[in-house]
Amino acid sequence: MADKILSHRDLEVYQKAFLTSMRIFELSKAFPQEEKYSLTDQIRRSSRSVCANLAEAWRKRRYKAAFISKLADSEGEAAESQVWIEFAVHCGYMTRDDGNTLYRTYEQVLATLVGMINHSETWVIEPKDRKKR
Repeated sequence: MADKILSHRDLEVYQKAFLTSMRIFELSKAFPQEEKYSLTDQIRRSSRSVCANLAEAWRKRRYKAAFISKLADSEGEAAESQVWIEFAVHCGYMTRDDGNTLYRTYEQVLATLVGMINHSETWVIEPKDRKKR
């Protein structure tokens, strides 16, 4: 955290999740048409949801429980994305190398999210009236 974080976009974990979601989008363009309303939609949705839930968590830092809840949602979506990546590789829609790279990136995202949850006190904004006590 060398630079001040002013927005969810400044979080390394958000940037990593966003780029990974965009990579999934590009790779999933080559998925077969019959997967359009199943695997393609699911992998795109879950990967994007990691980012959306991180953005929501960032805006809910005033409320520890809400912050942790949204981070946990993001964690769940990252894990779900890993499952869809596995399916894409096993169905032959994605190379093993691409799948491994994406899967490992989500492992890093998950580790960061768990760290943020376990050390939420460093992220939560304490209300001003409690700071005076």
